[in-house]
Amino acid sequence: MYNLGAPLARPDTMPTATLPKQHREELLKILKARFEANMMRHEGLAWADVQTRLVRKGGVLWSLSEMERTGGEPDVIGRDEETGKYIFCDCSAESPEGRRNVCYDPKGLEKRQKEGLSPVGSVLGMAAAMGIEPLNEDQYRELQQLGSFDTKSQSWLKTPTEITRLGGAIFGDRRYDRVFVYHNTAPCFYRARGFRGLLKV
Repeated sequence: MYNLGAPLARPDTMPTATLPKQHREELLKILKARFEANMMRHEGLAWADVQTRLVRKGGVLWSLSEMERTGGEPDVIGRDEETGKYIFCDCSAESPEGRRNVCYDPKGLEKRQKEGLSPVGSVLGMAAAMGIEPLNEDQYRELQQLGSFDTKSQSWLKTPTEITRLGGAIFGDRRYDRVFVYHNTAPCFYRARGFRGLLKV
């Protein structure tokens, strides 16, 4: 797993709005290798075009670095038809290890902390800090068409407001070669449940 230790400063606090050269080159090398090893996820797309976009939009490399650092193994899974942006998604076989033991939202996190428990953080809080979006149910099911993900783990999913306002949240996994989506209370956290993110470049 790509591991550079503690998170680097956010792009907006860095003079060049991008990663240090050594980190940038290492990350691009990893992303290229993964892209070329998994062409079935992005048929018809070329790495050279993706890299050109990444270099031009240097700030997004920080977010991709965080996705990689926390075990997400981001890869391109398509291109937005309306904007032309490349869609990166966490494609690790299991829910990213560096983003597990998390509640769904900050309110749930606060509740658990007041109870003396120690979740790592919240899905919404961590995703915002990383500059990514948690996958919603439709996006999660689309990802599962590209492979078998979360066969031993679970991933929180971006939850509709009609559920969160009642204190709940949803998560998904794959069992028995089928994708399931379940519900839980937002303050819950488990060592086998993290979340997957999406980033458009």
